[in-house]
Amino acid sequence: MKAMRPFVLVVIAVVLAGAGWLTVVATNRYGLATPVLPASALVTMGVIAAITLVMGIRVLRWRNGKKKSLLNPILAARTLILAQACAYVGAMLLGWHAGIVVEQLRIWSFRSEQPILWLALIMGGGGLVMLVVGLVVERFCRIPPEDLEGGAGNTGPRRGDAKGEGEYAFRRD
Repeated sequence: MKAMRPFVLVVIAVVLAGAGWLTVVATNRYGLATPVLPASALVTMGVIAAITLVMGIRVLRWRNGKKKSLLNPILAARTLILAQACAYVGAMLLGWHAGIVVEQLRIWSFRSEQPILWLALIMGGGGLVMLVVGLVVERFCRIPPEDLEGGAGNTGPRRGDAKGEGEYAFRRD
């Protein structure tokens, strides 16, 4: 499994910011409600980020040798997948709500109260938290270069470049 590229996450956030902005422009034009997640979604986002962080800390403790028992490789793979999903969803939520914030700031002076703006800012912050937690936990799942089979200098045909880039807490043989 390959490591996530931050550039891809930025592209996702920018594309969804544009989509969010266009959607808000269209909904405002036709008098529809602004498509913002409800405040209760923040609880769900927090629970997902917390579970991802707890699972990542378990993998990190095993990787650093602080845990004596053997780590289940399926748990490590699931933790990595959850971390990547958390980062992708965080980028999507951050981008979508950033587009909404941009449009709401444009019409700030026309409305006295802006509960949608504050809700979109909070949801964008929740997306940012999910993005950061996903990236951090993905780093927890990497195998240090000295732990790779054959040492850091091995460049066999099945190993490729064995510098530890993109290697995680499970191995494919």
